[in-house]
Amino acid sequence: MDDTGPSEPGRLSRRQFAKAAVAIGGASALSACLGRNGEPDVSAGPDDLSTLPARQHAWNEFLATDDHGNDVAPRHRVLLLLNYATDGTPSDDDRKTVETAFRSLERAYARGNDGLLFTVGYSPSYFERFDADLPESVDLQQPRALASFEDPELDQQDAVVHLASDHASVVLAAEEALLGEKSELNGVEMEADLSGVFERADRRTGFVGEGLPADNQDAEGIPDSDPVSEDAPLFMGFKSGFQKNQATEDRVTIRDGPFAGGTTHQLSKIRLNLQQWYEQDSRSQRVGKMFCPVHAEEDLVEGAGDNLGDSAQMEERGCPAHTEDHARTKGVVGHSQKSARARDDDGSPLMIRRDFNSTDGGRAGLHFVSLQRTVSDFVDTREAMNGEDVAERSAVGQKNNNGILQYMEVLRRGNFLLPPREKRSLPTPN
Repeated sequence: MDDTGPSEPGRLSRRQFAKAAVAIGGASALSACLGRNGEPDVSAGPDDLSTLPARQHAWNEFLATDDHGNDVAPRHRVLLLLNYATDGTPSDDDRKTVETAFRSLERAYARGNDGLLFTVGYSPSYFERFDADLPESVDLQQPRALASFEDPELDQQDAVVHLASDHASVVLAAEEALLGEKSELNGVEMEADLSGVFERADRRTGFVGEGLPADNQDAEGIPDSDPVSEDAPLFMGFKSGFQKNQATEDRVTIRDGPFAGGTTHQLSKIRLNLQQWYEQDSRSQRVGKMFCPVHAEEDLVEGAGDNLGDSAQMEERGCPAHTEDHARTKGVVGHSQKSARARDDDGSPLMIRRDFNSTDGGRAGLHFVSLQRTVSDFVDTREAMNGEDVAERSAVGQKNNNGILQYMEVLRRGNFLLPPREKRSLPTPN
């Protein structure tokens, strides 16, 4: 669906309509979406599914890129949190049904922005139903609070399916088909669905990309003055996901053991409180808190930051190495500045971000999705972002002027294992 077109006065724009349809979900929303915009012209997937990558999380080669070589995230998202419908360990029949459903999705839509991308992951709680433990090669910790000022509810659902596409109707149709409400996708028969195997426990939706936050800023937590600019891909007004600030898919892939080729998936549901961000903080203050004080002083960021190219310019400007000095002498440290301290020995990032904004429940939010080889890599990055070590030794408070912490409240957190594709359907620990 082309979601960039104009709207008539008093009528939702195509972007607003697409977002609203995904947020509502269900057959009626899908029907309304198709009725307004028609079926999108999306290619079917391959007949030979062995041509697809062995890694579920291998998205990058199928994504569009911008003028700087940064991957462009799919615009519309659905997260389905599921519980296995039967007590005990999964049966081989259930395992076959689940795999057949996922293969039907892969045959229905080509892999990529213009088609469908999806992953399925499993929680520590899912694996507790087995007598055997996960192998040492898999670091899948139970979720927990990761800062003294956090108190999130913990996601203990068995599984999560992440659906992503540039077309709102595609993620809606894929969701309906998986839940047994639609028997055909893009002219391809659904040979099975998840309805007899899983029960839906929660549903989360959202969007990312230029224009979508601006079109959907009439949400609690954002000032009534409509401060989000048209070029912003996220509610806070700046872009993220610079190529050089993202780990490679190789870096986040589990290397050894029965789940080699998989990765871990962290999911946080975050409430945004942007009244002060936009009404009290100046543009310069926002740049300093999001990036680094140097970026503000040297006026490095134009608009949402596309001019920065393929890097947030952290190492280039010496920001991570001067975090404590900036906290002491400038009274502020940047979010990206702190996070960039969590790196491999060679300076490479530890995680891939695949997060997106949301107005679920009428409230501005962020579903923070990250991929990393081990959950410990996420914990290390989060602790660097917290900057509690910096706050203890400087004028920067625990949250005030400490990056963007004061504008975000973590409501829920969950950890999941994304197995390789061949083991994605109700895996055993070994």
